[in-house]
Parts: sequence; structure tokens; C-alpha cells
Amino acid sequence: MESYAFLNQPSVGFFSMLIIGLIAGWVAERVTDSNHGLLTNLVVGIIGAFVGGWLAGLLNVPVFGFFRTLIAAIVGAIILLWGWRAIRSR
Repeated sequence: MESYAFLNQPSVGFFSMLIIGLIAGWVAERVTDSNHGLLTNLVVGIIGAFVGGWLAGLLNVPVFGFFRTLIAAIVGAIILLWGWRAIRSR
């Protein structure tokens, strides 16, 4: 029986989402050449998971499990940081 937990992702529970958020935030921080703390990376990664999941839904790309959620979160976090920089630079 599969576990449907945080974000309704099969086999991705709450603690897995925290790990995904940290990794995605850290990768996005490195890609965008930013400098944030651990908590900011976590928040950016989790919000990035929502953004990445939404974009994947628009593109009809299935996102489930740890690695697909991680990839979607990384893409979403990079887009989030890019958008934040674009807004702040105005």
C-alpha cells in the first residue's frame, strides 16, 4: 500500500519533503549564484516543489516519488529565485 502524504505524492512523506526542500534550495542557490541560509534554502525548495509540480502538471509530466519530486522542486526553486531576482532588480 502506497503512502499518500505531503503534497499527495506517492511514497514522499513529510520528512522526505524536508530533505527534498533542502536539496532543491541548495542546488538552486548554487545554480543562481545566490547566498542563503539553511532555512531560506528549505523554504525556497518547498515552494519550488509547488511551482515545479504545477509546471509539470501544465506540461502533463507525471511527478511522483522522491527523485521526480526532487527534479521538479529544483526546477521550480531555480525559477522562483530567478523571478525573485527579476522583481528585486526593478
